[in-house]
Amino acid sequence: MTPPDRSPASAAVLRPGHNCWRLESARRVAFLIDGQDYFSAVRSALSQARHSIYILGWDIDSRMKLVPEANDGLPEPLGEFLDAIVARKHGVQARVLSWDFAMLFALEREWLTTYKLDWLTHRHLRFRLDDRHPFGASHHQKVVVVDDTVAFVSGFDLTRCRWDTPAHAPDDPRRVDPDGKPYAPFHDVGAVVEGDVARALGQLARDRWSRATGVRAHPPLQTAHAPPWPPGLKPDLEDVRVAIARTAPRFDGHEAVEEVRHLHLDAIASARRWLYLENQYFSSAAVGKALEQRLAEAEGPEVVLVTPQRESGWLEETTMGVLRSRLHRRLGAADRHGRYRPYCPSLPALGEQCLNVHSKVMTVDDELLTVGSANLSNRSMGFDTECNLVIEAACQRDGDCAQRVRGAVAALRNRLLAEHLAITPDVVAATTRERGSLVAAIEALRGTGRTLRPAHPEVSSELDALVPDSALIDPEAPLDPDRFVAEFVPPETKPRVSRRVVTMAAAAALLGTLAAAWRLTPLNELLDLATLAALAERLREQPMAPLLTLLAYVVGGLLVMPVTALIAVTGIVFGPLLGIVYAVAGALSSAAVTYGLGRLLGRDAVRRFAGRRINRLSRQLARRGVVAMTVLRMLPVAPFTVVNVVAGASQISLRDYLLGTLLGMAPGICATVLFANGIVDAVRSPDLGNLTFLAIVVAVVVAASLLLRQQLLARRAAR
Repeated sequence: MTPPDRSPASAAVLRPGHNCWRLESARRVAFLIDGQDYFSAVRSALSQARHSIYILGWDIDSRMKLVPEANDGLPEPLGEFLDAIVARKHGVQARVLSWDFAMLFALEREWLTTYKLDWLTHRHLRFRLDDRHPFGASHHQKVVVVDDTVAFVSGFDLTRCRWDTPAHAPDDPRRVDPDGKPYAPFHDVGAVVEGDVARALGQLARDRWSRATGVRAHPPLQTAHAPPWPPGLKPDLEDVRVAIARTAPRFDGHEAVEEVRHLHLDAIASARRWLYLENQYFSSAAVGKALEQRLAEAEGPEVVLVTPQRESGWLEETTMGVLRSRLHRRLGAADRHGRYRPYCPSLPALGEQCLNVHSKVMTVDDELLTVGSANLSNRSMGFDTECNLVIEAACQRDGDCAQRVRGAVAALRNRLLAEHLAITPDVVAATTRERGSLVAAIEALRGTGRTLRPAHPEVSSELDALVPDSALIDPEAPLDPDRFVAEFVPPETKPRVSRRVVTMAAAAALLGTLAAAWRLTPLNELLDLATLAALAERLREQPMAPLLTLLAYVVGGLLVMPVTALIAVTGIVFGPLLGIVYAVAGALSSAAVTYGLGRLLGRDAVRRFAGRRINRLSRQLARRGVVAMTVLRMLPVAPFTVVNVVAGASQISLRDYLLGTLLGMAPGICATVLFANGIVDAVRSPDLGNLTFLAIVVAVVVAASLLLRQQLLARRAAR
């Protein structure tokens, strides 16, 4: 199945203004697989900056180390490293822009990043949070530009838990987070370019900075200095044309940009032999439909998809994981000719788990490749901001250059497959030529150790029935906030499922929340359950135990301790009845004090830490009052103290705030106290009675939560 010859004049997929923004020349291009190569190249380029640095990211952590054991005389942590660069080099301006994240991710982010990267650093290093996007959207571009001459585009954020080597060794001592804790192997891909395309990416970064901050940024003056290309980095291509494809939602008077979406659809339609897709997510309805059509063709291309075995964390697994499962079933049904192969990279040390694939790569035959930030999700097609680089053979200036591009496309695909299959790229290339089929080559090369394992992203039918469609979870266009709330909490009840499934889901959510609270917060080392229980036992013996308990909650709130841990210990020590009473009183006392702190600081001060998104949250809280506060308390969207301070800085009254807190937290407090007490009783005396009581507690709490939800909906409908 050999594709026909394609001439640059007639067969080019790339069309500026349609599926790409600009098509620019690049003196050098290199593809960087995994964090060791990518981050070391980024650090090298940044350290050579003479004029300007722009960093755009979904997440940025000042503590992360680009190189675990750097020997260039500069500090290792990112924040200190950037500060040292601008301090030692007169005239270098560094601007760092990170998504003004949703509170849902607060436990996963570095706290007080604005303080660490802006207030405590040189005046030429500026850090801002980007909230200039529609409700529910995010800034997802991952771009680094140095002096407008060298630029990086990738799936990498300059944040924690991203560094790794292609070996993905299970016991690599360098793969640890800023707290020194090891994390799982991580795979991603990036590209670095030099030349006019880097200058265009500099313009993209300045435009994004101006939109986010309202401050216009100017390009650096062009000088005769050598470009900050990383020394020793061998380019994969030289003197080629590279396109930039973007996604940007319609917002604030700016029209929507859907170049990434058009690029994927046009590229899939152009494929003759095979498509290689390596991506963190796989839920895009548009991409799924395009692949469905190609798989149904008698002479269509093979489709090889490499993704994680499952999404990260229970939240993604029960949302994006369900959407991926549905799309996988559709493609499997359409694959009448056996050309669809979904895989996940298996590492023996991980057991049943697979490598965490975070890359966003697509190659089409040997003709086109794209690398960048865009996932194969609806969000990346039209909702979040994205940036990809694209190289196509048919768009080059002459046949020799086109042939070099074809070689580079095949080489990148072979390198990626070789890493996953634990062989060499030459073996992949030779086997593919011999078999005449990418699928047949992979099947012939798959082994029993480190290899590509068939992926079967299936979920239970009960969970599938509970999860709404992609318009809610993974939208392709901006949503109206009121419509979003209406869809998220619809007036109709959810499809009926068995009490067993509801009970299991509620218990899993409760345990997941407890685990996240104890494991992910900065004070986790102080929250040893035995330590807290011992302190509480001594407290119980005191005559003023009730007042001291309230004081413990207030102090815990000021120290940003997870309130769930305090509630659980209260239940264990004081028993179910007094435990609930003390926990409710303590939680309300802590809420009131930290609300007052937010009111004292004011909206402007809180915005410096939480971002300008607080203005929109404030208006929502003020307009919806008790109902908004109740829903906010029932959903695990942010740490207890963060919600309190933001509410205090908002326009909601203290009465509505406390009433909403009581209504929203009461079910959770009862569940936590009774559940913790039930577990203790079951452990101490694991008889049928205690185990039955524990099950009844969970079922009753779930039923009470559903009843409260119906009452809130009725009140909302009556307004």
